[in-house]
Amino acid sequence: MSKANRPLSPHLQVYRLPMTAKMSISFRAMGVGLAIGFVFLASWLIGAGAGRDAFNGYHAFFTSWFGLLLLFGWTAAFYYHACNGIRHLIWDTGRGLTNEGAAKGNPIVLGAAVVLTIITWIIGLA
Repeated sequence: MSKANRPLSPHLQVYRLPMTAKMSISFRAMGVGLAIGFVFLASWLIGAGAGRDAFNGYHAFFTSWFGLLLLFGWTAAFYYHACNGIRHLIWDTGRGLTNEGAAKGNPIVLGAAVVLTIITWIIGLA
């Protein structure tokens, strides 16, 4: 077989990742985001223990629009990661391991994460 007649591998521009693969990748990315968020949480707690001036600086940052956006993203990442973790626990029992089962779980995980994030922010802002 000459080089000109060899088949080409599908590339990401041609091949579309299934939703389950996208959610698997985002599950790992959210884990990284959570780790970064916990660094912010730890620095906030250290600031709270360091005195009023340090705490006021953190408070000013986290109540700004950018700080609230970060907190919202961290909350969404937390619930998405938690809901996907529950799905993984269900998979550990042997349920839903088929392609169809994984596809049915995708909207449940996404919907639960969105609903829990919104409920948390409604309660938090009330």
